[in-house]
Amino acid sequence: MEYFQPIEKPLVLLGCAYLSWKMIRHIWGVLKTFEKEPVTVLVTGQIGYALVPMIARGAMLGGDQPVIIHMLDVASESLNAVKMELIDSAFPLLRGVVATTDVSEACQGVNIAIMAGGIPRREGMERKDVMSKNVSIYKSQASALQQHAAPDCKVLVVANPANTNALILREFAPAISEKNITCLTRLDHNRALAQISEKLDIHVSEVKNVIIWGNHSSTQYPDASHATVKIERGEKRVSELFADDDKWLQTDFITTVQQRGAEIIKARKQSSALSAASAICDHIRDWVLGTPKGTWVSMGVYSDGSYGIPPGLMYSFPVTCKNGEWSIVEGLKIDAFSREKMDASARELIEEKVLANSCLY
Repeated sequence: MEYFQPIEKPLVLLGCAYLSWKMIRHIWGVLKTFEKEPVTVLVTGQIGYALVPMIARGAMLGGDQPVIIHMLDVASESLNAVKMELIDSAFPLLRGVVATTDVSEACQGVNIAIMAGGIPRREGMERKDVMSKNVSIYKSQASALQQHAAPDCKVLVVANPANTNALILREFAPAISEKNITCLTRLDHNRALAQISEKLDIHVSEVKNVIIWGNHSSTQYPDASHATVKIERGEKRVSELFADDDKWLQTDFITTVQQRGAEIIKARKQSSALSAASAICDHIRDWVLGTPKGTWVSMGVYSDGSYGIPPGLMYSFPVTCKNGEWSIVEGLKIDAFSREKMDASARELIEEKVLANSCLY
């Protein structure tokens, strides 16, 4: 027996290595079995250059969610360039890229649609001219989503006038639930958080529960009356921290948030693509994965009459999200100052709706 002892140890080690390899292969196979199915995300418009890398990195849907990105725009050469850059970036979560100028191909099987393409208002253009062009675009894209998107597709409208464009899309995509069509006011929400954090010289993560009411326009109402700030022993209302400067919350705070986009265009000569892309990721992430406990966010959603806002408008409310669905936060006290601002934005949305209908029929 002593003659065989020198080879016993290597054989045992070899056997252990083989068993370990078999076990690793089995575990890997199990993990592959449980890998999430890719989510197909459509991005329209030129904001995609800032947005699609964030999606591919997991900023929108999480670090374990594979994605397929569809991009739609009128400029095929720039789209193909973005596609090449996405491929060259070797994002681990990216499972495929479609770059197309064909709206039907772009909408095929999409689970999430981010509608950022549209005609902006330029110097010399009348409001009705802009509305007429966007009505045509959103009528066409709504029809394509209706026919080709996944049945439970979630839609986020970004292009201005975002609230009314979302309303048009809902009109021509009746198969998509009204609960699955929203518009972006998260950028304004984030701007409001940032303004308070800068004014108080604290980190933005310590501020929560501002509200953007109404239209994504100069009539929007950034409301800090329910916002709170994290302190050492809990939370404190923002209004209490501004007791010595309470006018700021009703003057400069509101106008700064309302006019921030215009200020960036003036300084950059282009719109705020970076912060908009980040806000889009925030909006979809919270919608799909849920809002943190005790926190609400602002989303443009279809009004059900809450807070006295006429039903049938796409209006920004405070919402919480759970299991892929949003719910309007109920029971907040509305003072006279807020009531006036909220109603003014609703009146503008009614005017926009009438104007859009005049372009439709």
